Parts: sequence; structure tokens; C-alpha cells
Amino acid sequence: MSNTAFTTQVTIEWGDCDEAGIVFYPNYFYWLDCSFQRLLRARGLSLREVRKRFGAVTPITQAHADFTAPARYDDVLDIAVSVALQGERRFRVDYDFTSNGKRIGSGHEVRAFALIGADGTIKGAPVDAEFLSILVPAN
Repeated sequence: MSNTAFTTQVTIEWGDCDEAGIVFYPNYFYWLDCSFQRLLRARGLSLREVRKRFGAVTPITQAHADFTAPARYDDVLDIAVSVALQGERRFRVDYDFTSNGKRIGSGHEVRAFALIGADGTIKGAPVDAEFLSILVPAN
């Protein structure tokens, strides 16, 4: 994955696994979102802060994952995260999962940038340049 903005780790717990002893696939989608939240926090933001500072939310409009090898209880997943603008009003967050140097899978989320109106309505808007610059490392 090029342009990695952030890396984090997750230790797989017993409750993360299915009857076959491998990670139950919905947990990957949870870890995608958790990794995005960790990226925000590492940059001094949180979803509350995005709402307060930019008057916006970042709803997921698409989520996808590919699994290339099983991960099991006690494995440590290394998650590399990168962010790129996708069109004017959306940005894509890519995730790469590895464990002990072995590729486990990958995934992505496409998130919209949406402003919150005074009446509480949400309306898509161009991704704020300052917001994006916080998430995407300078080259």
C-alpha cells in the first residue's frame, strides 16, 4: 500500500473467532472503522472533533474486504491505513492486514464528507482541504 498514513495493531481475541477457530469476517469491518478512528485520534481529531471543528460527519458509503489467509486467536494483525481523495465529495480509506509478515487481507471504505445544517440535516459537500491534509501525509 503506498502513501501509508498510519499503522495500528489488533490482537485477535477468542470471541473474535468462529467455530472453525478463524476470525469471523464481520470483525474485519469493525477493525476497519476502529483503525479510522485511531487515525483520527493520532492526528488530534475524533468524530466529535470533526463535527465541532468542521461541522461535518463522514458516513461510510461503501465498504469492501478481501481475505487471502486466515487469522486466528492470539494472532496480532498489523493494519496499514492510507487515505486518498476520491472525487470532490468523498475520500477512500484503504486498509492492509498482515500478521507476522504474511498478508491476511485488505479492505477499504469510501466515506462521504457531509455538512450538518443548523436544523440537523446532513448534506454532502466537498471534502474540506484542511481535513484532508490532516489525514493524508505530505509527500
